[in-house]
Amino acid sequence: MNELSGLVWHKSSFSGAQSECVEVADGVLGLVPVRDSKDPDGPVLSFGIEAWACFLAGVKCGEFSTD
Repeated sequence: MNELSGLVWHKSSFSGAQSECVEVADGVLGLVPVRDSKDPDGPVLSFGIEAWACFLAGVKCGEFSTD
């Protein structure tokens, strides 16, 4: 995706040294690009800002916990 080239990717500070992480990039108007940190040249999923905010809220409240 050429429109995503040059983005600065970052992963959560909670990921530590784990290899199973996702990375997100800022700077795309209205979207949050997400990719697998193990495959930086692989596919990128893009989520709308509101959808991403809802996902993060669910993660923070334990909605996706398997414990």
